[in-house]
Amino acid sequence: MSGISPSSGSDQRPLILVADDDKDIRVFLRKVMEKERYRVIEVNDGKQCLDAYQTIKPDIVLLDALMPVMDGFTCCKHLRQIAKNNLKSAVETFDTDSTLNNTVISKIWEPSTPILMITCLDDEESVNRAFEVEATDYVTKPIHWPVLRQRLRGLLKQAHVYKQLEAANQALQHLANIDGLTQLANRRRFDDYLNNQWINLVQKESPLSMILCDIDFFKFYNDRYGHPAGDICLQKVGAVLSLKAQKHEDLVARYGGEEFAVIMPDTPASGAVHVAEVIQAGIKDLQIVHDASAVSRYVTLSMGVATVVPTWESSPSDLIVLADKALYQAKAGGRDRFVSSF
Repeated sequence: MSGISPSSGSDQRPLILVADDDKDIRVFLRKVMEKERYRVIEVNDGKQCLDAYQTIKPDIVLLDALMPVMDGFTCCKHLRQIAKNNLKSAVETFDTDSTLNNTVISKIWEPSTPILMITCLDDEESVNRAFEVEATDYVTKPIHWPVLRQRLRGLLKQAHVYKQLEAANQALQHLANIDGLTQLANRRRFDDYLNNQWINLVQKESPLSMILCDIDFFKFYNDRYGHPAGDICLQKVGAVLSLKAQKHEDLVARYGGEEFAVIMPDTPASGAVHVAEVIQAGIKDLQIVHDASAVSRYVTLSMGVATVVPTWESSPSDLIVLADKALYQAKAGGRDRFVSSF
């Protein structure tokens, strides 16, 4: 394997990964492609190609069909599966409706790195096999550089368009799942994450905790200081919640209006209570003046804390109901506090 390292962010020249067990062909390809200002990485077989592909993220793969250890057809099949798995993981990270998911999968998985098969086999069966493993195109040996050069240029243009589509899709996914004001997860993302974690924790028989939060007398805050100030207040409260819910798996969401929610997988009741205490202290430290409040001269939160061990016989809504009842009790008990429901 020749000089493999992750591609430099400062060097924007196209990066070509060449997999061929014939050293003379690799030398020839490197020579002519470097004259075209391409960067070139060489490997000897399909197994090395898979390893290099995930390390350097090339713009194009030139893949010999017949190689030791792993042939090009098998390698191409694995490369396409890697791309599909990466896309599936990316899509599942976001909450999008089924129509958008289908559009994403059909348009984005395909544009994974173009794969150009290089083979001495030009019979119909070999050509069909190349396309069955979803190679983008093929050329035959002996390689005619003018033909290959045009193929590379066309594929690079195609890859550039696909990358633009992928970037646009990621931006769309972000907008579909993020609350525009607070930049926290929105209600759509909250529902999706809760359902997914419920299924996951049923299998693990592990606890799931939730905190529902409500800014005390927020309507009066808006009436006294105006909605622009209210928006700033929501942003500051959301920032504290995001900071204090420290586990990577925790999700902080704007639940609606002045309500927020924290989903905490693998968190027992004691851990959820601790997070509520830390959140309460963080909000007090903000010292956002709220002269219209009946409980404090500063903005405060009422919180309901609930913990369950998910089962197939119960549902995520049961946890929400428990947290909501606890929140109601916190408000009825004088606000500026949290109540736990176990």
